[in-house]
Amino acid sequence: MTLPPTPHNLPPRIIGIDPGYDRCGIAVVERTQQGETLLYSDCIVTDRRAVFPERLVHVCNAFTAATQTHAPHVCALEKVFFTTNQKTAMQVAEVRGALLYLAQIAQLTIVEYTPNEIKAAIAGDGRADKKQVIFMVPRLVSVEKDIRYDDEYDAIAVALTASASLRQGV
Repeated sequence: MTLPPTPHNLPPRIIGIDPGYDRCGIAVVERTQQGETLLYSDCIVTDRRAVFPERLVHVCNAFTAATQTHAPHVCALEKVFFTTNQKTAMQVAEVRGALLYLAQIAQLTIVEYTPNEIKAAIAGDGRADKKQVIFMVPRLVSVEKDIRYDDEYDAIAVALTASASLRQGV
């Protein structure tokens, strides 16, 4: 996979997404010759009392604002697998679909990674647990704020995974 040309030879920027409708992690990482720089990260938290379509709009608006502000070239999303709660799985799939649509409309290169691929890239083991990923993220990129939700760490990990695999041409 090759990256699209970037304006004025700016380093590629990657927006990483840990999709969800209750909480959706989002992060923007910029690749440089020296490594990656975290430009932005957040956890989009929706109102649990709101109906699903309102929550979906909230997530999509936040994604759109982040893409307009940070001008990424690549959108990296975690592929999500559910084995128990079908309703949650369907709604997270709907969020992913909406975000994929917005990324395509914004003409971003789209890449997707399984949780095991992300864990392998970040912690060196596809069977790593969440604590190991959270431990490794600040060792791979400077995080200069307190992170409240693990979804935000996950989004940073998704963006870092994309940066590593795109750097290797995978």
